[in-house]
Amino acid sequence: MIRRTSRRTFLRTVASAAAAGAMAPVLAPAWAEGAGVRAAPGRLHDFPYGAVELTGGPLKAQYDFIHAHYLGLDNDRLLKPYRQHAGLAAPGLDMGGWYGEDGFIPGHSLGQYISGIARLGRTTGDPACHVKVSQLIDGFAAALAANPVPYAGPGAQKVWPAYVLDKHIIGLLDAYALSGVERARSLIPSVVHGALPYISPVSRDRIGVRNPPYDETYILPENFFAAAHLTGDARLRKLAVHYLLDAPYFDPLARGEDVLAGRHAYSHVMALSSAARAYVELGDPRYRAAAANGWKFLGMQSYASGGWGPNELLVKPDTSQLVDSLTTTASHFETPCGTYASMRLARYLMRFTADARYGDGLERVMYNGLLAVKRPDSDGNSPYYSSYNPGATKVFYPAKWPCCSGTLVQGVADYVRNIYFHAPGTIYVNIFTPSRARWLVGGRRVSLAQETEYPADELVTLHVEADAPAAFTLMIRIPGWLQEEPEIRVNGGRASVSAAPGTFAALRRTWKRDDRIELRLPQPFRQEPVDPAHRDTVALMRGPLLYCALDFSEAQPAAPGVPLAALGSGRLEPVAGSRQSYVQTGRTQRQERVFVPFHTVENESYDVYFKRA
Repeated sequence: MIRRTSRRTFLRTVASAAAAGAMAPVLAPAWAEGAGVRAAPGRLHDFPYGAVELTGGPLKAQYDFIHAHYLGLDNDRLLKPYRQHAGLAAPGLDMGGWYGEDGFIPGHSLGQYISGIARLGRTTGDPACHVKVSQLIDGFAAALAANPVPYAGPGAQKVWPAYVLDKHIIGLLDAYALSGVERARSLIPSVVHGALPYISPVSRDRIGVRNPPYDETYILPENFFAAAHLTGDARLRKLAVHYLLDAPYFDPLARGEDVLAGRHAYSHVMALSSAARAYVELGDPRYRAAAANGWKFLGMQSYASGGWGPNELLVKPDTSQLVDSLTTTASHFETPCGTYASMRLARYLMRFTADARYGDGLERVMYNGLLAVKRPDSDGNSPYYSSYNPGATKVFYPAKWPCCSGTLVQGVADYVRNIYFHAPGTIYVNIFTPSRARWLVGGRRVSLAQETEYPADELVTLHVEADAPAAFTLMIRIPGWLQEEPEIRVNGGRASVSAAPGTFAALRRTWKRDDRIELRLPQPFRQEPVDPAHRDTVALMRGPLLYCALDFSEAQPAAPGVPLAALGSGRLEPVAGSRQSYVQTGRTQRQERVFVPFHTVENESYDVYFKRA
């Protein structure tokens, strides 16, 4: 059984976490970009966990559900395969699916669950999260003491040993830095030592999906670098450099060569964060170029949702591969994993460049990717693929507790990291959602609060709250999809400021308590082609949101191979009493179609792509 946490231990854990975060709202980056690491060479920092809170809107609704869902997972069940493998008493029901004792990769996502719960706890101040993290680390440490092999069974050792090790490291890093679990730091060297005999001695590229080797050694460097900083262990830094996928991947990307096609989608996009971290650590500009070019090439093969990787494979632009995928598969985007990889990479590139284009991409994949997935249930059923084929429905992955169950909690916990960025004397508003950021300006406490129903509504209102007047620059992202400059008002007066789409508008002044900024973002519908070569195959967009047509027919959802429907040329009129729902006019009542944001669909069948009328 799990060792019960005494009141003294509980209070010490919470106090440690609080002390670690006491200065977090000041301009220091959190561990996620490296425990103890210097600031990234670039222009911006993101705010640490605890400095930003969600206060309403659809992102918070999902955030609160995920918080409660993962906090409620039974600790004995999570630790069961590790205890069994170590020969310890293992109470609790078997998790089953990928995670259970006889699963594909037993215990594979434990580190991710710990990481996500620690992030949620640090952001919300929920002490139950920190207690749970502490108990899981204690249980994992006891299993490791009985058996130094840090895996929960042969499946994990043979199939994805590097992948699972990477998740262990992120869990231990977050447990220490965000939940104040001191023991987690000391476990890192022993976990790495126990795992290395099972991991390829060279960085091995995973080409394709179903052909071995499955393992993904090239995702390790980002967290190896972070672990080296936290522990002071120079061997971990050497391992980070050793496993960088230079020759086949980063070097050609840095030269501007698109080498994405045919590679496993999620892991190679995730690897771009290792390239970005290598730039931070080593100062070699080719790694920054590799990350930036990787993002650019990814955008050339992305769906309107911001997703990518049909059947988990990156495709070749300027071919029919992307458009063909709409009618040949229902597995279009490995959504929780892919969104998590996109968000991490976007944050690195945003910090390096302060370029609003990365904020646009981050917003799109948040709303149409992670926010749009089917909610997991308590039995281990979890979202995995988003489907964009005709007559699609949102379904769970066939096996319980898949890899996306781990990135789901980490990705949702990271929503708060995407909203604001900062630089000396400057705060950047990147995502429009009800929220509040707190920081210090010249020793004065300042907060910025958003009130908005965006993207359902066009108005975003920002409120400044300060102990005393404070001079700083407020930078507001002006989305690239806007067709003209928006209206910005300060305390009711029109602001004279450049606000070109695809940039940040700069408002410089001495701000006082109750200053109010209003931003109006017009959102007419527009059609986006699936790619430049197939402009007659389009998705319907409004602002950052992907819209889909609901299918109310009695027929079963269409299987791959069914052709795309025609979009039609009728106007879209609001449905009375149903916000964000639109009906296409110019059609008979029998043929009417209702269009809604993709993220609001639950159990209905839907169409995402159409043939242009």
